Amino acid sequence: MSVASAWDAARAQARRDLQLVWRRRGDAAQPLLFTVMVVALFPLALGAEPEQLARIAPAVLWVAVLLAGLLTLDSLYRSDVEDGSLEQMLLAPVPLAWLLTVRVAVHWATTALPLVLLAPVLAELMYLPRELLPVLLVSLALGTPLLSLLGAVVAALTVGIRRSGMLLALLALPLFLPVLVFGAGSVMAAAQGLPWAGALLLLAAGLALALVLAPLAAAAAIRIALT
Repeated sequence: MSVASAWDAARAQARRDLQLVWRRRGDAAQPLLFTVMVVALFPLALGAEPEQLARIAPAVLWVAVLLAGLLTLDSLYRSDVEDGSLEQMLLAPVPLAWLLTVRVAVHWATTALPLVLLAPVLAELMYLPRELLPVLLVSLALGTPLLSLLGAVVAALTVGIRRSGMLLALLALPLFLPVLVFGAGSVMAAAQGLPWAGALLLLAAGLALALVLAPLAAAAAIRIALT
């Protein structure tokens, strides 16, 4: 397989996935709306005290992003299983792991990237100090693709199970917790004047490792589920 054919297949896969997202743009907007609603409820419940909201802002923002990511995991491969597209991906002349990498990239760009771009507005809503905003954005930029990659593996493990939403969440949460701890912990450490770069470096290392291993693991899980 040549490099040109691999990129052609990636462009075709990305174009198809983006078209499907556009047709179901209402579903694609659900994580964004869910995150906004969750974050907006905290000032209503706790009162608009800036110091109190600023203290819990990193945890609230990260938990909202994590839960929003869980909403879309079940649909990552579900439509492909129902219409037989996943079997066609298995028979394609390019590695399945490469196509899944493109799928995860589109999934992150259409579900998590809007949350990262909206993070400054949500941070203002929670009275997060502006000097902490760069740390928050870097942690989200590193953590959200890692969540998508881990979620792709878990979704592949349950691809042959109907109505696997609850099982998918139970399997994904233990893998997501370290990302939550390091992502929110980096911002909270910066707020307390403690060293915070180490947590971001661990997130970057996890992302680099997941970029290599997660598509391979997801491809192997899908092959097992469909054979």
